[in-house]
Amino acid sequence: MDAALTAWLLYIGTGAFAGALAGLLGIGGGLVIVPILNIAFHAQALPGDYIQHLALGTSMATIVFTSVSSLRSHHKRGAVLWPVFKAITPGILIGSFLGSKLAALLSTRFLSGFFVVFLYYVAAQMLLNIKPKATREVPGGLGMFGAGSVIGSVSALVGIGGGTMTVPFLTWCNVAMHSCIGTAAAVGLPIALAASAGFILGGQGVALPGLSAGYLGFVYVPAFIGIVAASVLTAPLGAKLAHSLPVGKLKKIFACLLIVMASRMLYGMF
Repeated sequence: MDAALTAWLLYIGTGAFAGALAGLLGIGGGLVIVPILNIAFHAQALPGDYIQHLALGTSMATIVFTSVSSLRSHHKRGAVLWPVFKAITPGILIGSFLGSKLAALLSTRFLSGFFVVFLYYVAAQMLLNIKPKATREVPGGLGMFGAGSVIGSVSALVGIGGGTMTVPFLTWCNVAMHSCIGTAAAVGLPIALAASAGFILGGQGVALPGLSAGYLGFVYVPAFIGIVAASVLTAPLGAKLAHSLPVGKLKKIFACLLIVMASRMLYGMF
């Protein structure tokens, strides 16, 4: 099969899977998109020094569209807490933008290693069903700004929509699980917008040997198009299934997949 066609099929398949996960688990899809793009970009011989930057930037750009589709689906079911969204967004925007700007200054090896550690952490959290106890209420403005800044910055560094951090935080704040997932899906939009802007600006003027066209900063356009085309179709399906499927069991299966992908990335680093 032609290499270009294989790449397009991979991007479309990745988008379909990531979109469904975004709606189903409220994770934004980046946990799947980033490692697959990392492996695909290595296979395509994209500039080695910036492969993880391109994977992160492309992932964040696709999440802009995935999160909009997922957000609309959750909103129709009344699962988005808009007052919480409004309170946390200022910190999310600043944290996400600064996190993406910091990522542009770090080596692809460091970013890959940080991502692998994060994948193992998320997988362990899912397998062991570690959840914070609902011991408090949603904090005030300053507390929400601080939480949003942390969630946004870490999300930008690992190329995700923030659901893996937003959901536990809201659970800790005594928010019902379906509202946690729906609100996390909404929070993914400002994270993706701010981080995408940071990766596009951070990649301006960076020389990418062997890649003369097809990129905007650290966003690889062909991968972006293929992933978005499929993810916007499957995100609503995932959101619908979230209200009828055993999400707990699916998370354990997904956790095993994360371990496999993290191990594959770790092996490729040596």
